[in-house]
Amino acid sequence: MQQDVHVHSTAQITGHPIHPMLVPVPIVCFTGALLTDIAYVVSAEIMWANFSAWLLLVGVIFGVLVAIAGLIDFLGNRLVRAQPPAWPHLLGNAVALVLAVINVLIHTRDAWTSVWPTGLILSVLTVLILPVTGWLGWAMVYRHGVGVAR
Repeated sequence: MQQDVHVHSTAQITGHPIHPMLVPVPIVCFTGALLTDIAYVVSAEIMWANFSAWLLLVGVIFGVLVAIAGLIDFLGNRLVRAQPPAWPHLLGNAVALVLAVINVLIHTRDAWTSVWPTGLILSVLTVLILPVTGWLGWAMVYRHGVGVAR
């Protein structure tokens, strides 16, 4: 990519890209859900299973908002789609969000069957995907200048 080409973010508020502003919320929620799933498996305290269910629900709600903003950026600027990390970032985050939605549904069951083993496995898989897709998103901003004001 040439340095003088501006790869702007389509979804923005007063020049500030929305996607990176919202991304931390589902990351924290999904990571917190993994930690509270582990706490429940270790302690069998129902409070931890409840925390997991709420963290997953908030994470999915914000994840959908992040996905909408990211999709607007992805579809709204062909230069964004042309970046090498764009497709793996999109697909990886889509997989993580689908896993989290399934995990929300699993966590609606009673505490023990909602967490062990399926809920915990889904939480682990979701959280393992996030550093990879986060790295790809970082590369799009810091290496390819997506959404960076020049």
